[in-house]
Amino acid sequence: MSENSPKRDKPWLFRTYAGHSTAKASNELYRRNLAKGQTGLSVAFDLPTQTGYDSDHILARGEVGKVGVPISHLGDMRHLFAGIPLAEMNTSMTINATAAWLLSLYIALAEEQGADHAKLTGTVQNDILKEYLSRGTYIFPPGPSLRLIKDVIVYTNREMPKWNPTNVCSYHLQEAGATPAQELAFALATAEAVLDEVKKSGEVPPEKFPQVVGSISFFVNAGVRFITEVSKMRAFVDLWDEIARDRYGVEDEKLRRFRYGVQVNSLGLTEQQPENNVYRILLSMLAVTLSKKARARAVQLPAWNEALGLPRPWDQQWSLRLQQIVAYETDLLEYGDIFDGSKEIDRKVEELKEEARAELAKLQAMGGAVAAIDYMKEALIASNAARVQAIEKGEQVLVGVNAYTETEPSPLSAGGIEGIQTVPESVEIEQVAALQAWRRDRNDKAVRQALIDLKSAAAEGRNIMPPSIAAAKAGVTTGEWGQVLREVFGEYRAPTGIHAKHAIDKARLEDVREAVEKVSGKLGRTLTFVVGKPGLDGHSNGAEQIAVRATDVGMEVVYDGIRLTPAEIVQQAREANAHVVGLSILSGSHVPLVREVVQRLREAGMGEVPVVVGGIIPPEDVNILKQCGASAIYTPKDYQLNDIMLGIVKLVDAKAEALVNAGVPVPPLKAREKVPVSGT
Repeated sequence: MSENSPKRDKPWLFRTYAGHSTAKASNELYRRNLAKGQTGLSVAFDLPTQTGYDSDHILARGEVGKVGVPISHLGDMRHLFAGIPLAEMNTSMTINATAAWLLSLYIALAEEQGADHAKLTGTVQNDILKEYLSRGTYIFPPGPSLRLIKDVIVYTNREMPKWNPTNVCSYHLQEAGATPAQELAFALATAEAVLDEVKKSGEVPPEKFPQVVGSISFFVNAGVRFITEVSKMRAFVDLWDEIARDRYGVEDEKLRRFRYGVQVNSLGLTEQQPENNVYRILLSMLAVTLSKKARARAVQLPAWNEALGLPRPWDQQWSLRLQQIVAYETDLLEYGDIFDGSKEIDRKVEELKEEARAELAKLQAMGGAVAAIDYMKEALIASNAARVQAIEKGEQVLVGVNAYTETEPSPLSAGGIEGIQTVPESVEIEQVAALQAWRRDRNDKAVRQALIDLKSAAAEGRNIMPPSIAAAKAGVTTGEWGQVLREVFGEYRAPTGIHAKHAIDKARLEDVREAVEKVSGKLGRTLTFVVGKPGLDGHSNGAEQIAVRATDVGMEVVYDGIRLTPAEIVQQAREANAHVVGLSILSGSHVPLVREVVQRLREAGMGEVPVVVGGIIPPEDVNILKQCGASAIYTPKDYQLNDIMLGIVKLVDAKAEALVNAGVPVPPLKAREKVPVSGT
C-alpha cells in the first residue's frame, strides 16, 4: 500500500460455523479453513452435546455428529483443537444449556497448553432464555438457567476479562418468525434479565459492573430486506447505548458499545434454485457490514446449499471467499459511515426504535423476559404464521419458490448426494466405542469425587465454574455433568405456543375444512393428527406451523413440543387413537428415527396408521424413508401448507375407505367433536 493510500479499518473476524462427525474430522476442517484465511473459529456442537447427553444415551440415537461435533469429555476437546494454540485463537462456541461445561473443558485444555486464562479470547453463546422460544436446546427451568448464565459471567469477569461470557442471540428469534421490532425487544429484554440477575447476586463489585455490561455481546440475524436490516442494526446500537447508560449507569462510551457477531439468515435460503442463495447471502452480509456505526465484529455465512443438507468444505470456502472479497477487494473499509445523514435510514431507525421500546415496555410490565416467556413464544408463532401465509399467497415473493419458478438444471447441484456432506452411521458407533473406552480408562475415584463436589456446588448456590473445571480435568463426561445438574435443578418443557391467536384466511381454508369434516364423518370422530419431534432436534418452527394449520382446518392435533423418543411418540399415538402421525426432523437423523417410529407403531398394532415426514431431506433419502414405511415426505420446497393438509386428509381417507369397504361399522360424527377454527 502506497503512502497516499487511504487508511483502512480492520476487518471483522471471518468465521465459518463448522463441526461434524468427530472431533478429529472437525479439527482437520478447522485447520484447512484457518489456512485459507479464516481468522476465528465458530464451533458447531452436535445435539447430544448441546442438550447434556453422552453419545450413548437413548435420545442421542441417530443424532451423534449430525449437526455438529460430539464432545463428551476432555479427550474429545484435545482432538478438536489439536495443533491450534488456544492462547492465539478467538473461538466462538455456539452452546447454551451446557455452556458452563464446554467452557470448563476449553479452560482445562487451555491449561494443558500452558495458556493464561486472562489472555483467552472468544465467546460462549450462553443465551439459554431464547432456547425456550426458538432453538430448543434448553435443559433446566428458567431460574437455574439464569443462575448458570450468571455464574459464567461472574467467573469470566474475574478470571477471563477478554472473554465474552454471554452472546445474547436474536438469530433464532428471526428464524422463528420475529418481526424486526420483536427481534430488537426480545433480545434486549433477555440481556436486561441476565444483567439484572448478575447485579442482584451481589457477586460483582459495583465498580466492576460496567465491565460486565461491556462484556455482553450479541449474535444477530441478517436477512435479505436490506434497508430494514441496516436500520435494525443501527437501532440496536442506539437502544443498547440507552439501556447501558440509563438502566445500568455505565458512563464509559466504550463499555456501552453494541458488539455483535452475525450469521446470515439461513431461513431465507431456498431448496429450489439454491444457486440464488449466493445473492441472498451477499445482500444480507452487506446489511451488517456497510454501516460503520453498526458493523459486525464477526461474520459467519451459511453455504449456498444449506437448505439441501450439510455443506462440503468447498461450499464453506466459497462463503469465506465472499467475505474476503468484500473486505479486501472493495473500498468499504476506507470510509466512515455511508448512511449517516440519510433521511430514509433515520426515519426507519426511529420507527423501529419506537416499536421496540413499546414492546420492551410491555415485557417489563409483565415482569421481564423470564415472566414473559409464554407471551413471547405465542407472539413468535403468530408472526411466523403471518409470514407463512404471505409466502403462500404470493404477497412475499421468493424467487424460484412462488415466483419465477422456471429453471434450467443446475450444474452446482447435479451431483446429487455428492453435492452435500453426509455423516455415515458408522460415526455414531465409533464415537460410542471411544466414549466407553474413555470411561473404562479414567480414574473412577476422581470422577466420583468431582461429581459429588459439582452436585454440592449446584445445590448450595456456589459458582458452578470451579467444580466444573475440576470435573473436566477428572474425566467427567458431558452426560454425567448434565445428569448431576438435572438431579438438582430438574428439567423443563417450554411452551409450544401453538394456540396463539393469529389472523386466519378462512376463505382459503374452506375446501380443506370440508375435506377434514368429510373424512371425519367416515371415521366417526374428528381426524386426529399426532405431530412429533423425535430425537434432539429443537428446530420446531416447521412442526409448530403444521400443528397450527392442522388445528385451523379442523383436525384434532396432539403436539407436545420437542425432544421425544420414538417410544413416547408411539405412546401418544396410542393414547390419542391417532389417524396419522407426522414427524418433523431437520438434524439429518431422519432415517434411523423414522425407521424406529414405524417399527414401534407396527409392534403396537398400529401399522396401518400413515406416517408423514417433514424436514431437510436429500432427494436420495426419499425412497429410503418410503422403504422404512413413510407414506409421504415433505421438504422446504413444499411451502403450501394447505396442499400438505389435503395430502394428509387423502392418506387418512384411503384408510377410512378401506374400513368402510371391509364392512367395519362407523358411528356418526358427534358435533361436539368437531374442532372449531382457532385464532382471530
